[in-house]
Amino acid sequence: MINFNSLKNKIPLPIRLFLGKALLLFVAWEIIYGVFLFDSQFLDRILTTHVGESSVIFLNNFTSMDGFSAKTEGWSSTYAGEALENKVSAIYHDDYMVLYIANACNGLSLMALYVGFIICMPSKFLRKILYIVLGLLALDLINILRCVGLIYLREYFYVYFEFAHHYLFKATVYTATFLIWMLFCRKIHFKNESLQVG
Repeated sequence: MINFNSLKNKIPLPIRLFLGKALLLFVAWEIIYGVFLFDSQFLDRILTTHVGESSVIFLNNFTSMDGFSAKTEGWSSTYAGEALENKVSAIYHDDYMVLYIANACNGLSLMALYVGFIICMPSKFLRKILYIVLGLLALDLINILRCVGLIYLREYFYVYFEFAHHYLFKATVYTATFLIWMLFCRKIHFKNESLQVG
């Protein structure tokens, strides 16, 4: 049987505080998202549309390709035997659909995870705000570039599309998130907050 008192004494207080805050924020986010945001799709719809439209702007203006457009469309799926109706951002190339960006691919859950980590770490308030804002902008740009890369692969190197979609680009996004966290943690020093009994 696990002895929680001895385990508690082995884990330093700052780490326990971080883990406790992280767990609390995770539970709060899941409740807020599940109860208020999932059904309305308010945040998801805004972010999904933004990623689709930004990908189209990038493709049409900063690559040798053009003729792309983004449309918001309904998309039906089944989850646990229940029919779900979602909005997706469909990207077309000369009226031929090349990519669907669903709510699960808009980066919202990763952004929430990123912000939660920054909030839980001990640091100055303004530094947290700076890293939250700049980090969210960086993650958004990386997600847009991921969609642009997927479209490029679908158009010219389709054989690599599935691998890039399921593995390569996901690993790239998570690695970028981890590197931003590491950059944030460089100047953080945990204080020895354990009680000394004398």
